[in-house]
Amino acid sequence: MTTNADVLLRAEGLQAWYGAAQILHGIDLEVRRGEVVALMGRNGAGKSTTLKALMGLVPRRRGRIDFMGRDIARTDPHAIARLGLGYVPEDRRVFTDLTVLENLDVGRQPPRHWPGGAPAPVWTPERLFTLFPNLGEMPQRPGGRMSGGEQQMLTVARTLMGNPYLVLLDEPSEGVAPVIVEQMAQTIAELKAQGVSILLSEQNLRFAELVSDRAYVLEQGQIRYQGAMAALAADEDVRRTHLGVG
Repeated sequence: MTTNADVLLRAEGLQAWYGAAQILHGIDLEVRRGEVVALMGRNGAGKSTTLKALMGLVPRRRGRIDFMGRDIARTDPHAIARLGLGYVPEDRRVFTDLTVLENLDVGRQPPRHWPGGAPAPVWTPERLFTLFPNLGEMPQRPGGRMSGGEQQMLTVARTLMGNPYLVLLDEPSEGVAPVIVEQMAQTIAELKAQGVSILLSEQNLRFAELVSDRAYVLEQGQIRYQGAMAALAADEDVRRTHLGVG
């Protein structure tokens, strides 16, 4: 049974616009403590816009967004990050002139506690180098001298330095080598084991199936399906209709 205390993030009636174009048309979703939720759909379905709207990065939005019991629908992105909602953008945005350690230091925030007083996961460079051994081998390397996959890892690690309760992860398998995709799947599993919840935007059904507990499928800015990830993976009609995958 799910209680309100289990729900870290809930959006109700979320709408978003870019200029005059409405992209999201009343999104309802939630992410509970200790779960990985996939936000799936074709290109242009509204997945990345949903994450940006939750993070306050879309200039025009409506609806209610509750995070850790607070309404953040009118809160600025930097203040949302300070509340413990992490965001990993699809385009990485590492600081190319800063070293790996310096990039991590940019994301540093104090340790957090759950509402009941128990400590939330705490991340340090040492812990992150265990999670991402590749980064541990290049602590002094500038971000601009890293591969795309290494930059992807660095962006995730920098977000974790903020000790988030929940991470919004945009297209983690997009445009990186298969070995990095495999490492990213292992990373997500480890984060879940450490108590970090994740909402990920993803097109790769196989990747989402490996890491996710539940899924929402978007089409033209609306939720067309929601349910257990295993049920989506087994439902050929839904996959063909909304994802174009047989």
